[in-house]
Amino acid sequence: MYRHLLVPLDDSDLAVEVVAQALALARPLGAHITFFHARPDFGATQDGALQRSLDPAGFAAGAAGHARAVLAKAEVSARAAGVAYDTLAVTSDRPFEAIVEAAEARGCDLIFMASHGRRGIRGLMLGSQTHKVLQHSAIPVLVCTVESNAAGQEMKRAIGIIKDEHRSLAAVIHGLRHLVAQVREQGVAADSGLLRAALHYIRVFPEALHHPKEEDWLFRRLRGHDDRLDATLSLLEGQHRDGGRRFAELEQTLAAFEQGRADIDGFATALEHFAELEWEHMSVEEKVVIPAAQARLSEHDWHEIARAFADNGDPRLGAEPDEQFRRLFARILNLVAEQADRTGTPDAALR
Repeated sequence: MYRHLLVPLDDSDLAVEVVAQALALARPLGAHITFFHARPDFGATQDGALQRSLDPAGFAAGAAGHARAVLAKAEVSARAAGVAYDTLAVTSDRPFEAIVEAAEARGCDLIFMASHGRRGIRGLMLGSQTHKVLQHSAIPVLVCTVESNAAGQEMKRAIGIIKDEHRSLAAVIHGLRHLVAQVREQGVAADSGLLRAALHYIRVFPEALHHPKEEDWLFRRLRGHDDRLDATLSLLEGQHRDGGRRFAELEQTLAAFEQGRADIDGFATALEHFAELEWEHMSVEEKVVIPAAQARLSEHDWHEIARAFADNGDPRLGAEPDEQFRRLFARILNLVAEQADRTGTPDAALR
């Protein structure tokens, strides 16, 4: 059977479903996964060429793009599933060639990818990247069904967005833990700006974007079906409200470190406690609440939930819209990886 899968990913909502299906295949086989992303050549664009001269730092950020963000979220899922993985990002304006070359270079025995077609395999358009990989690869290609060619498309779409937001938060927490480990174990100077940016994301993203939509659109529709489920929902909502207090401990311990009143250990301990609570919280949502919703909610319910979660920049939240959070997320992971490069302590999840 297959031992090494190459799983190409893009930055669309479909990536969550592709990762989930790839992990479901790889785990019982004991297979290794290489998550792959081909980013466009920013330097070859007019904007990129100009920015290379005027703003080297900005050019570097533009060139890095969302590659680390895309791959980091996949890695969160792989760690949770206990599947061995590595990652590879390359710059290419011909993704199908980069996919085939990467699979051959890494010794993969299967390419696992999505049709990325709104109409499934039968609707694959000549010239699509998946079609071209099928034409040019000597390695077997398994094309998974995603979005509208699968049953329950609105349900899959809504759950995919919820899980993608969980993976984003988990990836930033993981990056923050890596930064703290550098300071504690290797004496690397702490980058307060980067630490603060990560904390800003961890605090504002759930409170402004994620939790309100969970409560208003998912939890509310599940109320009244089952007493035990209602108790679980109340517990989760209480944890949402308590998030500010738990986060305040993080800010206080970081401030004490920055002001020289304490070493990094206090912040590290608070961060580990915070991370454990977040893992547990997201695990309950994914292992209890989402399966309950799958069993109880109608297609109309899922349509409304998917529309709410996909509604970028919901004005009633009074906060940064989705796109700003995506840019901040990518920027944080890129900066963490750059620091890892400078200090010689790379973290696979950040590269």
